[in-house]
Amino acid sequence: MEDAFIINGGKKLKGEITLSGAKNAALKLIIASLLFDNQKVILENIPQINDVKELIHLIEQLGAKAKFIEKNTLEIDASNLKVNKVDMLHASKIRVSFMLFAPLLYKFGECFIPNPGGCRIGARPIDRIIEGMKTLGVEVAYSSDTGYYHAVLKKKPSGFYRFKKPTHTGTELLIMLSVFCQDKVILENCALEPEIDNLIEFLNQSGAKIKRKKDKIEIEGVKKLNFLKPFRVISDRNEAVTFISLVIASFGKIKIKPIDEESLFAFHQKLKEAGVSVSKEGDSFIYHPYGPILKSTNIETSPHPGFMTDWQPNWTVLMTQAKGESIIVERVFENRFSYVSELWKFGAKIEFLNLSVDDPENYYFFNYEKDKNYQQAICVYGPVKFHNAVVNVFDLRAGASLAVAALLAKGESVINGASILKRGYENFIEKVKSLGGEIKEI
Repeated sequence: MEDAFIINGGKKLKGEITLSGAKNAALKLIIASLLFDNQKVILENIPQINDVKELIHLIEQLGAKAKFIEKNTLEIDASNLKVNKVDMLHASKIRVSFMLFAPLLYKFGECFIPNPGGCRIGARPIDRIIEGMKTLGVEVAYSSDTGYYHAVLKKKPSGFYRFKKPTHTGTELLIMLSVFCQDKVILENCALEPEIDNLIEFLNQSGAKIKRKKDKIEIEGVKKLNFLKPFRVISDRNEAVTFISLVIASFGKIKIKPIDEESLFAFHQKLKEAGVSVSKEGDSFIYHPYGPILKSTNIETSPHPGFMTDWQPNWTVLMTQAKGESIIVERVFENRFSYVSELWKFGAKIEFLNLSVDDPENYYFFNYEKDKNYQQAICVYGPVKFHNAVVNVFDLRAGASLAVAALLAKGESVINGASILKRGYENFIEKVKSLGGEIKEI
């Protein structure tokens, strides 16, 4: 047997976790580093996860150089970028490859990029991104024969674009495309995630002129970027949620650091509603249940500052240990409950609900199709004592939730597809063991 975790669960977990750098910030900052001409860029707190390693390999194929000069400090040199076509095989492994449009267009004037990869949790809103690129003056055409987008930049971007629905990736790509714009670019209805603010801070530190006022972003074009000093990636709030959910579900106590309170505000509100103590201590937070019973709590996912879609699989597992019925509604992606059938194997009591929505086109953040059947809501019944199981990982965050379930279940469980977790979690096994969990990889 290969690519699996063997977990012996059923223990109360407790301890302290130091968070790694945010995957969703690190990847974008690596790509933004390719915008620098004849300069080495140094990024700190880059997690050594598989998505980062795949991206490094991808940009090295394009001629850039990237190496870890310390454990989590990455040096990037884009001076020798020489290829404007992204390899389909490697691009299919990582969704962020789509953002290479920005540096490649500025370097070569045209580029060829395939459909993005990553976890298949729903149809990603690529059309919004392409529409934005075209509106700002980029010529983009897709070939169904080759599977590639061909983009041409004949003049520097300019103008105004309003996203029909907020998109994290779309906001970041259009920011990068607009750094060297002609005069000014204005973007509205932008995504509000803190990882985007981390990117803006990095670019502004290097001479960009980007201003954000809530969901409106104004970019004044500059001629070049200048690297001044190493830049630090923010902590991974998704990793924080995974370990908090794990320890609280086992009725233990955990200290997490460092974390920005605002980035977890919606999660903290729901934890308190469920009967969890949340207290701050410097740059750390301490979490533990108030008593022997967790309260059932309903959630709806939405972009930041709402309850993140990446958090809901772990929240579902946490609610299996809460008393009562918890309703979970997924509004961001249309295929995010693939893990439910795997949780049933542990003995979870979860059923799908028929959700009636008056205005689904506006209620959902994905591109809703009237003639398609969707399963966007579940009811979780608890508390349930899990038994051991053999399960399969389908995507990154679902995989983490299955590992959490296995650590709650008495007996030995097998998590097949463990390498998917390595896409986004650094030192997962070591961190689980530090909390008292029994886990090994085979």
